[in-house]
Amino acid sequence: MKKNIIMFFTVIFCFCLQSTVFRTFSFGGIGPNLLIIITAVFGFMNGKKTGTLIGFFCGLLMDIFFGSVLGFYALIYMYIGFVNGMFHKIFYPEDIKLPLSLIALSDTVYGIITYFLMFLLRSKFNFPFYFMKVILPEIVYTIVITIFLYPIILVMNKRFAEEEKRSAQKFV
Repeated sequence: MKKNIIMFFTVIFCFCLQSTVFRTFSFGGIGPNLLIIITAVFGFMNGKKTGTLIGFFCGLLMDIFFGSVLGFYALIYMYIGFVNGMFHKIFYPEDIKLPLSLIALSDTVYGIITYFLMFLLRSKFNFPFYFMKVILPEIVYTIVITIFLYPIILVMNKRFAEEEKRSAQKFV
């Protein structure tokens, strides 16, 4: 229960950071996508179910505050959390290569899906421009922030795992 409350407040905190502080520190209107980081990290650390739920909640926040269609971002983030959760079995906390590559891939997929469903359907066909000016800088900025945010989330996750082990040993 404590883990779920902390994860909830982590999502809210990252959403607030993404929509306020990092909008101020954006480069050319591009900021990092902290919600992709949170969705992917909780997905591959805790599994498909957690990744899907966190992704749905992150996407719902994006839909409510910034979306034009309710459920659009929720569906995208939910699938991203589910796919990242499939890597739970090969996740090693000490190795940062898998998290960085999964977050970069998740942000790329997010950007491409957003382009195709939000811009291409409105006859805006300049994908190379959008990729070079929006998707790629967001990926780089997100990866840089991941390098600093990932160890914090990893420490939180290790503490929760230790608490779960201790509480499980009490009942045995």
